[in-house]
Amino acid sequence: MKLSELGEFGLLAELERRGLARGIEHDAAELGDGLVVTQDALVEGVHFRLDRMSWRDLGFRAAAVNLSDLAASGALPEGLIVTLGLPAETEVEDVLELYEGIAETAVPVVGGDTTAAPQVVVSVTALGRSERVPGRAGARPGDRLVVTGPLGAAGAAFREARYVRPPIRLDEGRLLAREAHAMLDVSDGLGQDAGHLAARSGCRVVIELERVPRAPGATVEDLGFGEDYELLAAVADPAGFVEVGRCEEGSGVDLLLDGRPVALTGYRHFG
Repeated sequence: MKLSELGEFGLLAELERRGLARGIEHDAAELGDGLVVTQDALVEGVHFRLDRMSWRDLGFRAAAVNLSDLAASGALPEGLIVTLGLPAETEVEDVLELYEGIAETAVPVVGGDTTAAPQVVVSVTALGRSERVPGRAGARPGDRLVVTGPLGAAGAAFREARYVRPPIRLDEGRLLAREAHAMLDVSDGLGQDAGHLAARSGCRVVIELERVPRAPGATVEDLGFGEDYELLAAVADPAGFVEVGRCEEGSGVDLLLDGRPVALTGYRHFG
């Protein structure tokens, strides 16, 4: 079987089934004493193009997508470990600009590695601490689903051959983590990420798309694009956050627009 047939999440499930990995169903890993660790990599030509994104924006994005996983874990970040793969002809000023973008997040770089590579690869590990990590598996029937901000900005920007900077919802994540039964960031698209929550929690998720706040210029289809990095949480009380749906008995995801089912595709690695 090829990765194109199995897919990213099929691969993760197979690793778990064989005992080659464990506890990888959440946005970040809990390592004891409140330590939370996450890692994500950006590959040139797959996740970004430097003719559409500045080095500074690349640095900010590489840090932000990892900090988003810490936000979904209710964590306060403590540091970043940055590994860079770069072609030898890369300008030093470009590398410095990348690190300036990382520094904009106000989370220090505390280690890392550099290596020669045929294309630019930025891999960041983010470390933080959390008093309570909701994870993805605790949602229950009767919960309400909330989001921390508008979705669809990344999809709308992509149609215009540009990128937008991800939001960093650390404060909102720590606030929600106090009571949320489950929480994750919307990185693969609203439909797919709602599906992750439903599958891990063993409940049915219903989202009313007309209630989902949309970024300027975003269409309903853009809600499935991914890379929005807002938080989606299952809570008993919305507590001022925008309510977009609910959890019910059953399984799977219903995406409804004015009561009618809508299919939203999301990003699939190896697809």
